[in-house]
Amino acid sequence: MKRLLILGAGGAPACNFIRSIRQSNERFYLVGSDGDPYRLQRSEADKNYLVPMANEKDYLPIINTIIKKEHIQFVHTQNDYEIAYISKNRDKLAAPVFLPSPQSVRICQDKYASYLRWQKAGIQVPNTMLINTKKDLVRAFKTLGKRIWIRSTFGAAGKGSLATDSMETAQVWIETHNGWGNFSAAEILSDKSVTWMSLWYNGKLIVAQGRSRLYWEMSHLSPTGITGVTGGGMTINNPKVDAIALRAIGAIDQSPHGLFGVDLCIDKKGKPNPTEINIGRFFTTHHFFTAAGLNIPYMYVKLAFQEPITKIKNPINPLPPGLLWIRGMDRNPVLTTQKIVQSYITTLSSIKKQLRTH
Repeated sequence: MKRLLILGAGGAPACNFIRSIRQSNERFYLVGSDGDPYRLQRSEADKNYLVPMANEKDYLPIINTIIKKEHIQFVHTQNDYEIAYISKNRDKLAAPVFLPSPQSVRICQDKYASYLRWQKAGIQVPNTMLINTKKDLVRAFKTLGKRIWIRSTFGAAGKGSLATDSMETAQVWIETHNGWGNFSAAEILSDKSVTWMSLWYNGKLIVAQGRSRLYWEMSHLSPTGITGVTGGGMTINNPKVDAIALRAIGAIDQSPHGLFGVDLCIDKKGKPNPTEINIGRFFTTHHFFTAAGLNIPYMYVKLAFQEPITKIKNPINPLPPGLLWIRGMDRNPVLTTQKIVQSYITTLSSIKKQLRTH
């Protein structure tokens, strides 16, 4: 029985990873850790440990103590901060990981550094500027348009993001988040976005699946409408997305190894623009693919143990398009199809039509 340690186990991404692993035909002993004692209670691992935050000095010694005590054979994390730390200290960790190169992790976790790589490679991206001073902010409004997109260059779930047409609001927002030098400004494209989740092994693409985001859950609670919590997702098969996602990864890593989740925003002409790569981890709702029959987390673990996996006939978008994953707070996710959703819309339209004719 394989023994795994899942860092950040109390979070939704790790929960979906654990559920995917449980749905394989293989038995695992799963140990979870988290830096928050309350969030830790949500972990679905077999055994759990409270640990320091990754920026605390005792973090690595305590993680290694757990690894030795529980005879851990492999470590996986779903938290950007822990990925950053573990990536830098992977040689000091008492168990193996399956991560991209340290350089690729560093670049992908810096959204502005990623932008510069893509721009240099000739990939179409939203025009972006690093905001170091108030003068940069003034220049951003003159260069990028009357309404601009501001966000932190590090972090997930739309960290620090704000869309605004007000210079004063933008300045207060950046100062409130201590963001000078750590925030960027970009032109606004559209509200349509897709994610291209991919698994690689020593430069070879193992599998990739595209997913569009239908809407953000609890979007009314965020000033940008972006909460980082996908409410509805749909499988897609878009050759344009596939091609640009491959180019975006190749511009950063010529021999990808591990997990690369490319986020792309669709511009007004319908062209996908890469905005970031979530590296070394799965996007939050990846259990969607597992429920639909594509268990990428299990493939990832098998490869981490250098075990063979069943070859996928069509490694790019093996799932049929139009599958939906609908989720929300305090309810189980639902796997359905666009066809079923459309049937409700059609029925409503028919009833309305009947009422108007009477």
